[in-house]
Amino acid sequence: MLSFFSSFDSEIKAGFHYFIYGWRLMLQRQLMPFIIFPVIINAVLMISLIWLFFANVGGMLDSLLPSWLEWLSFILIPLAFLMVLVAFYFAFTTLANFIAAPFNALLAEKVEQQLTGKNLMEMSFNEMLKDIPRMLKREWQKMWYSIPRLVALFLLGFIPVLGQTIIPILAFIFGAWLIAIQYCDYPFDNHKIQFQRMRNALAQYRTMNFTFGALVSIFTMLPFINLVVMPVAVCGATAMWVNEYKRALHD
Repeated sequence: MLSFFSSFDSEIKAGFHYFIYGWRLMLQRQLMPFIIFPVIINAVLMISLIWLFFANVGGMLDSLLPSWLEWLSFILIPLAFLMVLVAFYFAFTTLANFIAAPFNALLAEKVEQQLTGKNLMEMSFNEMLKDIPRMLKREWQKMWYSIPRLVALFLLGFIPVLGQTIIPILAFIFGAWLIAIQYCDYPFDNHKIQFQRMRNALAQYRTMNFTFGALVSIFTMLPFINLVVMPVAVCGATAMWVNEYKRALHD
């Protein structure tokens, strides 16, 4: 597989490059019609998430912090808060991407056409509707890959000290990897590349993909900016596919 980026430092720079490039692509006028629906979906779900988070965060923090650790509350409460925030964040991103999958796949297709100057196989509206079950099946594959691992991290979070110190960090690291998988999968899936093969390809440049996923995760937590992060991530991941993976993987 050929890549412009090979060393550890260069892979970190590549992750930043594709995230920033995603913003540039999203702002191009010809892509705007394909960005509207993901933004609307993000807005509706984000409002719901904020309400649920603040309605439940107090009780969840109480359950995570045993009484005998109250003397460390000034340290553990922020870490426990971070863990709860990460849990809500993953619930939000999973639901948002499941609903927005057909729109994100279409956006990835249009971005690739713009970057390469070549048209992908055009589908009629009826053909696109028929392809939705396959797209949703792909989303289920990603969910079944992530859910057991997220549940394990969540349960480990109830272990005193470990659950309030190490686990939030591990959750963020694993979350960044899941985000990279989530958004890179759209251009891969447009070319019918199997889920396992896609994961193996991303693992060859794990640092680049972790950096990209971490940036998406951080910006998803920023008010207002998070409303447009989904199409930004799709655009950046598609650029990554075109430059880093397409030549080697596209049959």
